[in-house]
Amino acid sequence: MTHTNTSAHQHINASTHRLAIFASGSGTNAEEIFKYFSDHPTIKVAVLLSNNPEAYALVRAANYNVPTFLFDRKQFRETNDVANWLKEHGITHLVLAGFLWLVPENLIRLFQGKIINIHPALLPKFGGKGMYGMKVHEAVKQAGETETGITIHKVNEHYDEGEILFKGICPVKASDSPEDIASNVHKLEYFWYPKVIEDWILKQ
Repeated sequence: MTHTNTSAHQHINASTHRLAIFASGSGTNAEEIFKYFSDHPTIKVAVLLSNNPEAYALVRAANYNVPTFLFDRKQFRETNDVANWLKEHGITHLVLAGFLWLVPENLIRLFQGKIINIHPALLPKFGGKGMYGMKVHEAVKQAGETETGITIHKVNEHYDEGEILFKGICPVKASDSPEDIASNVHKLEYFWYPKVIEDWILKQ
């Protein structure tokens, strides 16, 4: 890749792993990832991308001086705008953190084996299109599950079907509300996702 001699590219180091985070909402997981890698010797959160102009993740990124890129469905699915922007920033890995759209084939090919996602349940249970956020926790409660947790997996062309890298489990008590379940799952997310991302990248 040819790097232009601009300030945006001067600090791109070939030996550094450069992450792009994709987020659609609040960005609490993204913020934990920003914090975890803020002083990392070889892994840097380089950019945050969102499909939602109202996403608070954009504000969190600005607070950490992480550049952001906003895109719409047409740009994402029918053009190479997103791929080109990632190339310009020397991105090596994609991290989905509360990102709700299916990743298109051009990005799957470009970052083969280099895209990771976190799901707020124990896959293959409570996965697939439309299963995100509180919808997952409400379904867990309604099903009478005694445990739930997180699944961190590689991303392919299908929702929640990539190779599983890690599962974290927490109990579900009969008295737990969906909000209680969400709180317990968030604790697992914040603790484990940055660590698993680090391990996944450094083992490649």
